[in-house]
Amino acid sequence: MLNQDYKKDFPILQQTMQGKPLVYLDNGATTQKPDSVIAAVRDYYTHANANPHRGAYELSVQATDIYENARVRTQKFINAQHSHEIIFTKNATESLNLIAYSYGLSTLQPGDEVVISIAEHHSNLVPWQRVCQQKGATLKYIYLEKDGNLSQQDINEKITAKTKIVAVTQVSNILGLINPVKEIVKKAHAAGAVVVVDGSQSVPHIKVDVQELDADFFVFSGHKMLSPMGIGVLYGKEALLNAMPPFLMGGDMIDYVEEQHTEYAPLPAKFEAGTQNVGGAAGLVAAIDYLENFGMEKVADIEAELVQYALEKLADMPYIELYGCNSRLDNKTGIIAFNVRDVHPHDVATILDAQGVAVRAGHHCAQPLLAYLGQNATCRASFYFYNTKEDVDRWLAALSKVRGVLGYGA
Repeated sequence: MLNQDYKKDFPILQQTMQGKPLVYLDNGATTQKPDSVIAAVRDYYTHANANPHRGAYELSVQATDIYENARVRTQKFINAQHSHEIIFTKNATESLNLIAYSYGLSTLQPGDEVVISIAEHHSNLVPWQRVCQQKGATLKYIYLEKDGNLSQQDINEKITAKTKIVAVTQVSNILGLINPVKEIVKKAHAAGAVVVVDGSQSVPHIKVDVQELDADFFVFSGHKMLSPMGIGVLYGKEALLNAMPPFLMGGDMIDYVEEQHTEYAPLPAKFEAGTQNVGGAAGLVAAIDYLENFGMEKVADIEAELVQYALEKLADMPYIELYGCNSRLDNKTGIIAFNVRDVHPHDVATILDAQGVAVRAGHHCAQPLLAYLGQNATCRASFYFYNTKEDVDRWLAALSKVRGVLGYGA
């Protein structure tokens, strides 16, 4: 599989950076877009651009059809039970804030507990901090085993009868490890808690079935799975969404308004105030089509091959420190977090960039996790199916020069 050229579908991957062919290894931040997605967005703005749901004229009907078709395609992609359980947002961050401020604020009481993992992205941590502070609830953390996986003891002991919400990422954006979400959901439901799953780093890389997981809420961003920026997804079980107050007011979420009273529209419009990103929805459909035609199992297999190939070579580089790479590879997606001994991650990324290699450096919006690991920052190489062994070789060749550039020698 790694001998095939999947980059041909991605115009941006054909260009050079710093005079060298681009090696793009920041897919955990955002993925590149294939021709079919770019064409879908262009086609919408060329032939069907209008405000959806609001016009009786043909162009508006076309825009509405494109937007609602995207909802149905997304429902089927993650196997939600109903299309109206799919709420479009700007991104996963907005989806998580919607849940925290609509469901969290309206249900939590003083003395209640919210349980999250130490591996959460700030988007699935800071909103819960704030909601707990406002409601007098307690925020508790599930910590990690030495191999980076969630502590089974913490899962068993910290989810209790006091727990009302469990919010957990399915895949860590730093460690790339797949968390036992299905097990956590069962434990939480047995305690009477609702579960929020951040699927930002899972949906692009592995097949997700929200009904099989039995997640109460599940969120992800389109731009991490080939679609344009500005389109995100919130899945919620119908009964929960119906009971929640709206998050934003105005536009499409209105049924009718009187001087002193407003009746809100039913799902899904209830949570989609204002003019929506129809072009982004068109791109999301094209991205889903591309991934389903390619095959999600194939995506996972390619990433596994790349990670194994890279880790075998990294074993011969004693000055490289790895994080989350001591676990079994069948529990890991295509993310390798690392540092170069004695070199700041930002310097590493800058030196790699001079060789046309793009990696992430910093705290990756997960500062509590890095503090728990005893680090201020790391570098992160994150693969996608269009990456190759040649990309890995280019990255590692550039990496081998980093210490020498700064005068350390090997």
